[in-house]
This record gives sequence, C-alpha cells and structure tokens, in this order.
Amino acid sequence: MMPLLVDRGLPDAAMAACAYDLMARAGLEKFTGNLAMNLSGGQQQRVAVARSLAMNPDLVLADEPTGNLDSKSADGVFELMRQGNRESGTSFLLVTHNIGLACRCDRIVEVVDGRIQA
Repeated sequence: MMPLLVDRGLPDAAMAACAYDLMARAGLEKFTGNLAMNLSGGQQQRVAVARSLAMNPDLVLADEPTGNLDSKSADGVFELMRQGNRESGTSFLLVTHNIGLACRCDRIVEVVDGRIQA
C-alpha cells in the first residue's frame, strides 16, 4: 500500500482492496500484513514487483526482477508483469542475465562489452 499511501495520504478500503489484489496476483495473499523482515528474499522481491504496479505506471524499470526466485515464482512474477502490460499498458524495461526470461520479452536489447547490440 506504500505507493498509494504516499499518493493519497490516508488508507481507505479501495487502497486495501488494490493492495490485496496485487498481493494475491503475486501469490502472497497469505502474507498480507507481514513486515518485510518476516518474508524471504524471494517473497520480498515479489512484493516489490506488486508494489511497482500499484499506481499503474507507464514504465517500470526492473533490475533482475526474478533473480532470487525459483522457477515457479519467477514465472508468476513475469506473468504479473505481463498482466500489467496487457491490462494497463505499463511498459517494463528489464535488466537480466536470464536468457530464458529475456526470450519471453517482446524486444531484446543486448549490451556486450559496453556496446548495444539491438
């Protein structure tokens, strides 16, 4: 709820519903209300991706968004990003070393030895 709180000030039912929906879409609904220190690194990463979608941004910059996740969780996070793209038009600029993830993206721009290989 943090991005929504910063934007709107006080929590309300719509804000809580939005946060719960994003947590559920990230597969974390049972952890709603937990502090970050009570979540694993992978769970924290999924929360970060869900949080990035709260304000329906035009662009999300994501550095290794699935880097600490097992393959099932990584697929879930990637699908969450895809849903954000399809439903609200959010674009994602991903930086990753995961070739499998990169191949699932619409466009790949590779940087080799400091040079862009489009």
